[in-house]
Amino acid sequence: MRIRAAASAALASAGILLAGWQSGAHVAETGSTAAATSAATSSGAASGTSSGPGGSSTSGSSGSSGSSSSSGTAGSAGAAAQAAGTFAGSAVQTRFGTVQVQITVKAGAITDVTALQLTDNDRKSVQISNRAAPLLRAAVIKAQSAQVQTISGATVTSAAYLTSLQGALDAANL
Repeated sequence: MRIRAAASAALASAGILLAGWQSGAHVAETGSTAAATSAATSSGAASGTSSGPGGSSTSGSSGSSGSSSSSGTAGSAGAAAQAAGTFAGSAVQTRFGTVQVQITVKAGAITDVTALQLTDNDRKSVQISNRAAPLLRAAVIKAQSAQVQTISGATVTSAAYLTSLQGALDAANL
């Protein structure tokens, strides 16, 4: 009887993991498609603010429509339009506080991500932000895009961080 119960529990766990994996893959595909569509339709319209040299954008398209362009030199117009400097994303309001990030770009690559504001409504929010921010920073610098996974246990903070980051990337024409 115990063997049957253990086998049933293992089978149920495997089914739940498979269903979660499939829905996660579907969400990732949808997110990539939405980000590519958003980048193509905005054509460099910045939702954040530009605070670095060369912050004015030209009328070219954003040279990357894929989910992770490491060099950012996909086309000659994209390479010419890339600016260096710092670019701030929009401030994103969450139920736990405001999140805003700033990126530093050199030669078309993200060299640093700085959190200007993180969730801070209570002590727990501060702890979550302090744990998630360095992990998100490292993932973004490695991926050179906003297409990174959210941090478990910091879903709201991660989503707001990545939304603000996308605004900064748009401002930088990346």
